[in-house]
Amino acid sequence: MDQDRPTYRDFAVWARQPLDEVERDCEVQAFRASGPGGQCVNTTDSAVRMEHRPSGIVVVSRESRSQFRNRRLCLQKLHAAFERAAMPPKVRHATKPSRRAREARLADKHRRAQVKARRGRVEGD
Repeated sequence: MDQDRPTYRDFAVWARQPLDEVERDCEVQAFRASGPGGQCVNTTDSAVRMEHRPSGIVVVSRESRSQFRNRRLCLQKLHAAFERAAMPPKVRHATKPSRRAREARLADKHRRAQVKARRGRVEGD
């Protein structure tokens, strides 16, 4: 396993941290949001892009006209992403198709082969 990729345990640790501690590990960029909002959107750098450096997760918030509110929303999105990534992967069990499923698949292949076998040139009189 790659050592520099965070594991679900790392994400669990980050999910338990307070938001202000998470913010210390983030690179924050403010930019002008596109879309609806009138002239206020065109003149203020209220949208926020936040990258959590240790994990590499990037979130963007442009919901509010307030940069402070968008920063808080980014932190909440990061926290939710940490919680999702902290779930350990499900244990997968190998299964085999049932006998009925195998028979149905073979019957379908046989029907398809019959359809293809009937194709061909039509003999003209």
